[in-house]
Amino acid sequence: MLSGLTLTVLQAQERYLQRSASSVPAEQFQRLTQGTIRIHRAARDGEYQAIENAVVRQLANGRTEIVPPGSVLPVAPVRVLLRAGKTRLWMGTSKGLALYDSAPGAVSIRYFAGRRWLPDDRVTGIGLGPMNPTTSENEIWVETPAGYSRLDEKRMTLAEKARHFEQRIRQRHVRHGLTADSRLHRPGDLTSNQTVSSDNDGLWTAMYVAAECFRYKVTGEAEARDFARQGMQAILRLEEITGIPGFPARSFIRKGQDLQPADGEWHDTPDGLWRWKGDTSSDEIVGHYFAYPVYFDLVADDGEKEKIRQVVTRITDHILKNDYRLIDVDGNRTRWGWWGPEAIWEDPTETGLRALHLLAHLRVALHITGHERYRRASSELIAKHRYHLLTRNQKINYPGHVNHSDDELAFLSYYPLLQYETDAKLREVYLESLDRAWQVERPERNPLWNFIRAVGAKSANFDREESLRTLREIPMDQIDWTVANSHRADVPRDLLADRFGQAQALIVLPYDELPMSKWNGNPYRLDGGNGGQGEDDGAYFLLPYWMGRYHKLIGE
Repeated sequence: MLSGLTLTVLQAQERYLQRSASSVPAEQFQRLTQGTIRIHRAARDGEYQAIENAVVRQLANGRTEIVPPGSVLPVAPVRVLLRAGKTRLWMGTSKGLALYDSAPGAVSIRYFAGRRWLPDDRVTGIGLGPMNPTTSENEIWVETPAGYSRLDEKRMTLAEKARHFEQRIRQRHVRHGLTADSRLHRPGDLTSNQTVSSDNDGLWTAMYVAAECFRYKVTGEAEARDFARQGMQAILRLEEITGIPGFPARSFIRKGQDLQPADGEWHDTPDGLWRWKGDTSSDEIVGHYFAYPVYFDLVADDGEKEKIRQVVTRITDHILKNDYRLIDVDGNRTRWGWWGPEAIWEDPTETGLRALHLLAHLRVALHITGHERYRRASSELIAKHRYHLLTRNQKINYPGHVNHSDDELAFLSYYPLLQYETDAKLREVYLESLDRAWQVERPERNPLWNFIRAVGAKSANFDREESLRTLREIPMDQIDWTVANSHRADVPRDLLADRFGQAQALIVLPYDELPMSKWNGNPYRLDGGNGGQGEDDGAYFLLPYWMGRYHKLIGE
């Protein structure tokens, strides 16, 4: 059974500053502020002045110093300069807004651009709004040709942020129990949303179900149990709807009600009312084997446990009977659903990942069903084909071809494998694999990877502060706005593009300055988004948050 890891926990109700933005037209700004906000439009404020590609401060001895010291501005020239409080200097440019904060422990330079923050990147003025007594900072009004943006900060806990993310999912991201993508017919307008099917409905639903299971065990809230149950029923239906025992669909839609995607292999159910998507990938299977044991251990009643035993038996037997392959309705293996010794070397870069997947799936199946044939299959793979040793190769990449989706699938497999493996020697090998992968991933500040590593290794060394920083930086607004950073002068560029040919950095920027992405995305990517035509569900925040709470790695 899943067990919590007892470590030092944050004090309850630890609060941090969550920044958000809202935009209004010029006439609405006038009505809201009634002339109380003075908009500053000069490139000088007190001893600070913008010059060409820099900002300088006039010192008392007559000399000047570059601001911020030793740093490069994201964009220049600065057209508007405004001081706020004792430590903040706001800088408006034709390509966005920058903030220099000299307070101890603050990030020295922040950059706000794109519709997530501004109605137009051409900043023509900045004004100070009322001071928030809980933060001792002024709200900021930013003037642009397309209207005004109000940047505000609110003291909140991660628990309060999680409630906001829960509400988003329930309002706009549940489709037949699946955790679904939301398309916006009018860019940025959340009232124009429509839930749509995606390639990985099973995986995204699995991650949300697991989050709700952890939430239920932490809080005891019946609502969390009910949400997890609804999602689990949808996951179970993915296997049932295909009519092929042990073969789950990627997704399903209701004919005449849901939008029919243009891509993929779609099949009608015998009653003609539904369609399901085939060519199921390893992504989906990883999601199933991640969610089933979490739900089984933390939420399921006796009746549900029996249903999960049956479906896990069918899926695992399907894989075993077909030489460790997923066989689709056409009798052929799917593009990504194969893990066996005869095929695992077809793609040498993924041998370690596939070995990790299969060993994790078999260990989950053994835990849930108790069938010894799964132990025998795992033992044979280890004894004859060294699958346990192959797992140590799962994170071998060459520059420009890092697959961040594979990283997600690896860590979601490490979690159950290390929860249920009892053989000390095998655990030692798996921990070597996990630690090697985690060391590569550490610069990304990914809280989910960090927490899975902490739980698997039973270690307090999991970059707790970096994890909290990322959870706090994830934007409240999950609209897929277009984001551009490749023009910035303060970001060290990778000479190589990523595997999709996109520009990437050598560092991970603050997450609220990045394009919208789940954990399968590239956090080094500089540009992205689709102009606000969609909204992410945000379960990628909820899963690490509630996992961290359940395992007592973080507090509220």
